[in-house]
Amino acid sequence: MSNNIVVAIDGYSSCGKSTLAKALAKNLHFIYVDSGAMYRAVTLYFLRHNIDIHNTGQVVEALENIHLNFHSRDYETHITLNGEEVSDEIRLMPVSENVSPVSAIREVRKEMVAQQQRMGRSKNIVMDGRDIGTTVFPNAQVKIFMTADPKIRAERRYKELMPKNPDVTLEEIFENLAHRDYSDTTRKESPLMRAEDAIILDNTNITPEQQLEFALQKVAPFLKRS
Repeated sequence: MSNNIVVAIDGYSSCGKSTLAKALAKNLHFIYVDSGAMYRAVTLYFLRHNIDIHNTGQVVEALENIHLNFHSRDYETHITLNGEEVSDEIRLMPVSENVSPVSAIREVRKEMVAQQQRMGRSKNIVMDGRDIGTTVFPNAQVKIFMTADPKIRAERRYKELMPKNPDVTLEEIFENLAHRDYSDTTRKESPLMRAEDAIILDNTNITPEQQLEFALQKVAPFLKRS
């Protein structure tokens, strides 16, 4: 392909953004970039090193010591934090409960957006997150904004977490998602919002296969132009 294609998938927590993005990237042979994992990895580092997120100096110094890398095995994206595989740990509740305030920090977002934009300059990519279509890639060829019923989202997240964190409760997850929705949509830096040209995908009552077919139809015209 002569011109690289960027597919930006935004939306609320536990809407299945990563499920769709991974399936789409695999089908199209694009690179999948999990932007949320980047913010979660930063959050994990902050928690481990007791970084005061209200202390700009500490935050900036910490960011200089954070080195993130993605690697892929069988189209599953794994992330390393300073060389350590942390793909599972960043999905546990301590990180989930702290990732929204960390993601709202201006210095953190500036650094992560710069890294994400570098990834999209020379490759065909599918990237999911909160501000991909509005801030990271405002000129992305395809923008999808995902949403789903909050109860369904909580149930999906519960099923995902249970094997690794059996003490977690559905109520705890529901409250966490509600808190994250509020934080994500009201934060000052790059809040979660639908880009004007983004296509809404409500997957409350559709299967992963149906949402993949929906997305493929939206990308198809750009593949023909490349």
